[in-house]
Amino acid sequence: MATREISIRVFQMIRQPFLRRGVCYTNINPARIYNRRLHALSDLELGSFGDYTLILPSEPFVDGVAHIPMKPVPGHIKRPPYMTGTHQEISLKASDPFAGDPYAGDGRIVLGSDDEAKLRRAAKLAKTVLDRTEDWVKIGMTTEQIDANIHDLIVSSGGYPSPLGYAGFPKACCTSVNNVIAHGIPDNRRLENGDIVNVDITVYLDGFHGDTSQTFLVGAVDLPGVDLVRTINHALRASIEACGPNKPFANIGRTIHEIASQRGYSVNSQFTGHGIGRVFHRPPWILHHQNDEPGVMLPGHVFTVEPSLVQGSEARGWMFPDGWTVATESGARSAQAEHTVLITDTGVEILT
Repeated sequence: MATREISIRVFQMIRQPFLRRGVCYTNINPARIYNRRLHALSDLELGSFGDYTLILPSEPFVDGVAHIPMKPVPGHIKRPPYMTGTHQEISLKASDPFAGDPYAGDGRIVLGSDDEAKLRRAAKLAKTVLDRTEDWVKIGMTTEQIDANIHDLIVSSGGYPSPLGYAGFPKACCTSVNNVIAHGIPDNRRLENGDIVNVDITVYLDGFHGDTSQTFLVGAVDLPGVDLVRTINHALRASIEACGPNKPFANIGRTIHEIASQRGYSVNSQFTGHGIGRVFHRPPWILHHQNDEPGVMLPGHVFTVEPSLVQGSEARGWMFPDGWTVATESGARSAQAEHTVLITDTGVEILT
């Protein structure tokens, strides 16, 4: 497939959930459709997924997220471009391909430069916040409470929570529980014993973004859930080890696919990793499923690796009425883990 066609396809994978395109809920009850999907599965297949609570959209259904208030950020905190002036207005328009955060060039940074130092600081803060988040992921905590703690820690550290306001997203982080693949919106549901929850954190500091996530275990998680989380972290580590100067980007997807297949999991192909730095999302787009995409990694490339593994053979997701939350069509659980990495002259370095 031609490079341009691939770029458009990958752009759609990562941007459509942010820009709320491609799904119409007029006169549709998505929960009923979802339940019909679940009932179509055999009891054996459902039982093999384990013991956990399914996450479904809350009723009555509300389209979009305009009704969800945004926590304020002090005026002295530097905002990313998509939260300043006319860029903020553009960010809210589904017709803008850059979500108010335009990019140019190949996205590589000059190794040893001041830009690299700033990038490292942003990534370090993201890691610090994620490490602290583990203390807040407990039975009885709401994801909204966790989000508020994350928001306050980022702001008190001089950073801006990158997701907040990006294309209208209303929270400081994404929290994806059990069968939610990605972009779950923190809410007032209390975490239950046996849940798994991915917390995706991006911070903007000194003009650069740092992005990382982890799927945490809540209380006593069943063995299938533990294995899923263990495997996603193994796949993330192994795929990063397959990175380095002049190595094909396709190494990443091939490595993840092999590990997932060995463990009986599938790889979601609707979401990609992405280049990052001064811009939140930009090329190179990183495919996590097996692929034959062209292109090699070069020194100075900075990108995220953030695969999502799903129990069973069906990894596709569907979008909730909020226009952001994407859950598995099968009802199976999904787990994700993420790092921001830098390609150096001699290898690859995890920044988060």
